[in-house]
Amino acid sequence: MSRLTGTLAAFVFLLATVHSPAAAQDKTLTVFAAASMKNALDEIDAAYTAKTGVKITVSYAASSALAKQIEQGAPADVFISADTDWMDYAIGKKNINEPTRVNLLGNSIVLIAPKDSKVENVNVGAGFDLAKLAGDGKIATGDVKSVPVGKYAKVALEKLGSWQAAEPKFAMAESVRAALTLVARGEAVLGIVYSTDAKVEPGVNVVGTFPADSHPAIVYPVAATTTAKPGTTDYLTFLRSTTAKTILEKYGFKFLVSPST
Repeated sequence: MSRLTGTLAAFVFLLATVHSPAAAQDKTLTVFAAASMKNALDEIDAAYTAKTGVKITVSYAASSALAKQIEQGAPADVFISADTDWMDYAIGKKNINEPTRVNLLGNSIVLIAPKDSKVENVNVGAGFDLAKLAGDGKIATGDVKSVPVGKYAKVALEKLGSWQAAEPKFAMAESVRAALTLVARGEAVLGIVYSTDAKVEPGVNVVGTFPADSHPAIVYPVAATTTAKPGTTDYLTFLRSTTAKTILEKYGFKFLVSPST
């Protein structure tokens, strides 16, 4: 083989390597994010892709389901949980690069009803009769045993003295967005979701807000996984940027950190 032919062959091989699927995959990141993040995170990811050319693929579900999927080996670079418990769980299973963890966002929980409901202006306080308010209908929220919004809801209702009577009326959904849909469709007469979810669903009205001291602070931690690609650090930095802050606050999230840029 001549030197020219050898050089040409090496060049062709280099081109093939650059344009191979493996190289293309280096321009993608996979994010596992709490279902309540969808609208805001989709907008943030579009801004990040426009800036960097890196495509973000997101799997949205209940934080509990995502933590279990990561534990079982599902490929993810970033985990965004709707509570600290499931991030702690993932750290305990050695699936998270703990030094990258940041408690990024805050939220609140609200009582919602379908848009055409006659229920309005509920004083969500000590002793309020949620069971009576629901009548013969169902109350939707996330599964109180595992889904963060359901866990927050149960704690709040127990503290307010409303859980025991209302418990039989609950329809447990697999995620907060599934609960939101049940109410929007009129399949549940009431629901307990995050304020940010109610904000993006025109089919529901917020009829009451749970006191902040009725449940643990709602905190969304974000972190890289132990198998994260090198580019993950830049994405995590972008989540803390003023651009991301503006988008998140537009959707009603509380930004808990100082913007990085």
